[in-house]
Amino acid sequence: MRGALRVAYASLWWATFATVCALMFVGATLCFVVTAPFDERRVVQHLYSCFWAQIMFYINPFWRLRIDGRQKLPWRGAAVLVSNHESLGDILVLFGLYRPYKWVSKAAVFKSPFLGWNMRYNGYVPLVRGNKASIIEMNQRCHAWLKKGVPILLFPEGTRSPDTEVKAFKDGAFRLAVEAGCPVYPIALTGTADTLPKHGLVVSPPANCWVRVLDPVDPGQFAGDVEALRDHVRAQIIAEKERMLAAGGPNRAN
Repeated sequence: MRGALRVAYASLWWATFATVCALMFVGATLCFVVTAPFDERRVVQHLYSCFWAQIMFYINPFWRLRIDGRQKLPWRGAAVLVSNHESLGDILVLFGLYRPYKWVSKAAVFKSPFLGWNMRYNGYVPLVRGNKASIIEMNQRCHAWLKKGVPILLFPEGTRSPDTEVKAFKDGAFRLAVEAGCPVYPIALTGTADTLPKHGLVVSPPANCWVRVLDPVDPGQFAGDVEALRDHVRAQIIAEKERMLAAGGPNRAN
């Protein structure tokens, strides 16, 4: 019986998600047409996308989200934001930051109806993993946005963790920060594995998600050592995530 209820809930969730995406894309198109001529950084488009993603939390009584440290993130200025990656739900919760940034995401996602089309409106950055030409183009696009004062957000693990443990970080995000001479903002999150699973479509009804933005890290203190910067930031995220879990989740946090 419980299994049947979970399937029913998941079916309702995906139907709602598809409907929301179709309806919100109409607004996204209008937003793009109206704001693109004067909003070079596409901030308005991104904030609209933040609201779009957060609707799934606003209308779902079983999902809760807490975000700490949002005020640390810049509204304007070059920065690299990095987060651990538990599930597809990370994307929904990180849109809850409501701050301008550009996602780096798999190129295949840009081809998906509504969501992918809106990602193009936003000027998010596609990447084909393992493709050298795509990596070079991604790096160029990221630097172009950073020069315009727009932060970049990446998942340095490269893919979702199957067991919520923070996996090894790749160098790309940290090399980008060193090359641009901009700060890195570590972001720790937990609870999102209970939203959208890595494998399968059965969405979990209860989910308590928690995001915490840490203080910025200056790459200059590592004298251009990408690996040292990478390992330092990863250690910070792991330690912060452990503290969040020890606190018992967002509902019990002080």
